[in-house]
Amino acid sequence: MPSNLPELFQQSAEKFGNRPAFVSKDESKSFKPTTFKELYEHGLNLAEALVDLGVQARENVALLADNRLEWIIADYGILIAGACDVPRGTDITDSEIVYILNHCEAKVIFVENDKMLEKFQKNRSQFEHAKTIIVMDKKSTATGVLKLHDLLEKGKDLRAKGGRKAEERTKGIKPDDLFTIIYTSGTTGMPKGVMLMHSNMLHQTTEILKMIVIKQEERMLSILPVWHVFERVFEYLAIAAGCSTYYTNVRDLRDDMKKAKPTFMASAPRLWESIYTGIYTRISDPRQTPAIRRGLFRLAYFFSKHFHAALRFLKGNEVDYTGRNPFVSLFRGILSLIVLILTAPFNALLDILVLSKIREATGGELKASVSGGGALQKHVDSFFNDIGINVLEGYGMTETSPVISVRTFKQLIQGSVGSIAPMSEVQIRDDHGKVLTHMDANQKLIEGKLGQRGVIHVRGPQVMKGYYKNPETTAKVIKDNWMDTGDIGMFNFKKTLTITGRAKDTVVLLGGENVEPVPIENKLSESPYIFQVMVVGQDQKNLGAIIVPNFETLGEWTAENGITEKDPNKLIENPKVIDFYKKEIKALNNTKTGFKSFEQVTPFFLITKQFEVGDELTNLHKMKRHLITEKYKAKITALYAGDL
Repeated sequence: MPSNLPELFQQSAEKFGNRPAFVSKDESKSFKPTTFKELYEHGLNLAEALVDLGVQARENVALLADNRLEWIIADYGILIAGACDVPRGTDITDSEIVYILNHCEAKVIFVENDKMLEKFQKNRSQFEHAKTIIVMDKKSTATGVLKLHDLLEKGKDLRAKGGRKAEERTKGIKPDDLFTIIYTSGTTGMPKGVMLMHSNMLHQTTEILKMIVIKQEERMLSILPVWHVFERVFEYLAIAAGCSTYYTNVRDLRDDMKKAKPTFMASAPRLWESIYTGIYTRISDPRQTPAIRRGLFRLAYFFSKHFHAALRFLKGNEVDYTGRNPFVSLFRGILSLIVLILTAPFNALLDILVLSKIREATGGELKASVSGGGALQKHVDSFFNDIGINVLEGYGMTETSPVISVRTFKQLIQGSVGSIAPMSEVQIRDDHGKVLTHMDANQKLIEGKLGQRGVIHVRGPQVMKGYYKNPETTAKVIKDNWMDTGDIGMFNFKKTLTITGRAKDTVVLLGGENVEPVPIENKLSESPYIFQVMVVGQDQKNLGAIIVPNFETLGEWTAENGITEKDPNKLIENPKVIDFYKKEIKALNNTKTGFKSFEQVTPFFLITKQFEVGDELTNLHKMKRHLITEKYKAKITALYAGDL
């Protein structure tokens, strides 16, 4: 086993040599492969040039770019040089770029292209440490900066003359050295730098690879942001397994699926929700799908759904939240066997005639996707598993590199996020810290009972070193090597983990975006017409809000605008009032006020009852988010269903 990531890169280059490692599109949009050997050589050459440039071991180097071949080359070069990269996408805001670059003290910054360089230069006067800028795009016309292509040539020349400083740096990398610092949003609006060690990622590339069985012949599709740890772990898994990774984007996804014919991919729930919606929209439209084909689809899905449900039960892969009675299980088993026998021939025929055509839209060879970054909606999860595309939903966070648990092919239990990663332990604790359930990676119940709901804590080799320059926050989330995830869950009676909610503030959207609600709530509270507000949107496409109006100032506005209604319950349903609050939200929560598109509230509803201490608020006047969410669950559901 390698002791650091550059050793993994070297071993893969030696083992897989001329096999395609990363496949990217050229100017004609044709896929062009880069082999494992070529990639490692590029990494060595870049590392040699970076060392010559003055990059020190364990120095932080910023990497501001999106998914492309040059990203992984830059990543290789930085790590082989013994440095630590600080990645972020090109959608980084001005405030984020200033804070992150100053906080991590990066002297060397890779930027993707001239557009990203322009964003960098706009804030140049505020950077305290930035000295050297490297543009990655070959087509860049920028002056006064270094070019990645030139550095690769320089490193190649240095190595041709006998330079071997890069290899020496690799030998000095220790397992607990940082390979990356990934900045995530903080509750105060300031990002937190998650410090991940070489040992963290090596645990993932070794142990998770065993769990989900990625083979050398797989073709992976890269679509999630490459700086995000979920996508990054899959790039490293592919390197460790010797399989190919194809770079794509949302715009080209449909065409690239047909070209690459992926067998495996990492995805956020939003992707599958989008594909699911597209399928049903097309099938439901008489202009696109004739009545006979619509009927065939419904028939095919009916048999497939019941066939797979019966098969899941007989394999022991149906989730059990309560501890099923053995007699009930026996009866269900007999019934499932009968259903399986009766539906099997129809399912096989209709799968060939109908469902296989749907799978062709993904290239026809996609056998599995690992979904993470947020909860997958149940109906979407069921649909894809039932039509023959396995969805291995996982659970994790940036602070755990990221995988804490994941479904496997052997134990693909819908309604759960799978088994715990090897060498890890998970505890479910109540609000007072009492252990309700303690499970290890071998599915051994160490303490407590199954079916108990509480806050998830994890201990294992994937847990981060801490938050960069932030020991106070680190100490709050990691105690005695146990990390408080802030998520609420339970171990079901299949001994797999089920996520039931969130105890911490962070909202994770359907696309995997992590949003801190406090800065948004603080901004909206600047309105004299908003007394209290709570942002919602967990596992939804966009953010929503629950708003308690300031009825005193609202009364003044209604009087000025000819609204005579005084009853608060009727006032909050008045179309003019609702439209007024819509405009208030837009005025405060927009791009100009520093919020990205996914950080902007769209649906909302008004309520008359204030949040009170002892009910919705703690003694410190902090919102009990999970309690408020549960209390207004029906309204939130209706809000996103478009019924409000």
